[in-house]
Amino acid sequence: MRTSLKIGTIIGIPVKLHITFLLILPVFAFVFATTEPPLGFAGTASGVMVYALSLITTILLFTCVLLHEAGHSYIAKGFGVEIRDITLLLFGGVSSMEEIPRDPSQELKMAFAGPFVSFVIGITLLALNVLVSSYVAGYSDTSIFLMLNILGSINIVLGLFNLLPAFPMDGGRLLRAWYAKRMSYVKATHYAASFGKLFAFLMGIIGLFFNPWLILIAFFVYIGASEEDKSTTITVLLEKYSVKDIMSSDVVSVSPDINVEDLSKLMFEKKHLGYPVVKGNSLKGIVTFTDIRNILPHERYAKLVSDIMTSDVISVSPQDPASEAFKVMTRNNIGRVLVMDKGELVGILSRSDLMRAMMLLNE
Repeated sequence: MRTSLKIGTIIGIPVKLHITFLLILPVFAFVFATTEPPLGFAGTASGVMVYALSLITTILLFTCVLLHEAGHSYIAKGFGVEIRDITLLLFGGVSSMEEIPRDPSQELKMAFAGPFVSFVIGITLLALNVLVSSYVAGYSDTSIFLMLNILGSINIVLGLFNLLPAFPMDGGRLLRAWYAKRMSYVKATHYAASFGKLFAFLMGIIGLFFNPWLILIAFFVYIGASEEDKSTTITVLLEKYSVKDIMSSDVVSVSPDINVEDLSKLMFEKKHLGYPVVKGNSLKGIVTFTDIRNILPHERYAKLVSDIMTSDVISVSPQDPASEAFKVMTRNNIGRVLVMDKGELVGILSRSDLMRAMMLLNE
């Protein structure tokens, strides 16, 4: 199921709209419509006009979020980082980058670019309001004034919020860049993530007494810090090894012509949750436990592996860094990849193989 829809491009980068964005759009419009000025339109016009202005303001606000992410992406592209897309989500926007540069000065510039764009937009809109108000009588009582005031104020808040020193906000990356000038990249990430977790803990406590929304933000920050710490540690450790060092070369394959019930018995016997599907010497696809789970038990005798397998196989080369395989799995949300060498199946690498290797490397 597709969860994102491409709506255009900016500086050559595809822009996507996630389904969650459609959920937050009316919520933001409702908030603006029911909030009194200067941060809302309640009572300033008729009901229909208030909601129309609120919807336009919401769309413009997320356009500013898009520009914030474009700021990150523009600087990143200048450093040779590939940007796959920018996606507008429930809580804002995210730039999908191949990899964050480990040069502290580069990461610092990239991280600050987004808040800088938000500050420029916010200050410009607020200054424009002040300037026009001094020349046009009654301008401060218009809907345009309120709209620019709302957008300007929220952009300033957005810039400040993103400077909080905790992942996944930009401030967490700024803090890591500062640490990385003084220690290894992994240790810098760990220190920055630990600071972020402490920050989230304190925010959660404050939220208990003052604002429940802070508890939700604290949870979001804590998870983001933990994931960044874990992901960076795994990537750095695994990039010293190639796929062939970790993969399983003794590959058990299945025929596309066996039924799903027989496949489930094989999985129980072999204790593997994913198998390449091979007919003769030809690779046809891959089948996993997830594919079986979607089939009702009484239908498994009639269904063949060929009916449920995935034909679009994602593979890596045995010479690829193991860290690259980890990124491929994470990016595609899959548990294993096939290892192909010159069109021939030579192994299979699962997320479990990577985690086992990580445990041994840590020891």
